[in-house]
Amino acid sequence: MHVITKLRLTQFWQQHPQAKVGLSLWYKLTTNAKWQNLVEVRKTFASADQVSNFTVFNIGGNKYRLITLIDYTDQKVFIRAILTHAAYDKEKWKKDAWYK
Repeated sequence: MHVITKLRLTQFWQQHPQAKVGLSLWYKLTTNAKWQNLVEVRKTFASADQVSNFTVFNIGGNKYRLITLIDYTDQKVFIRAILTHAAYDKEKWKKDAWYK
């Protein structure tokens, strides 16, 4: 999978250094994957959830949420947001123009 873009991960872990290990591992596993559907994603990340058209990953023991849009056909993962659990619970991320 091609992750668009790693810069968003690095910017987040610069502000939240404790997220670096989890986000780095997610990036490594994701870039080596060739997922075709959510079932395959869950073989790598058992706690991945589908929320409408987004796939949400728990990072750092559920301290952070990584919100993505996965295009299985083109093998791309678009990072839409990385949030603390508290920010995720406010659901402002659902106002993303890509959220359906």
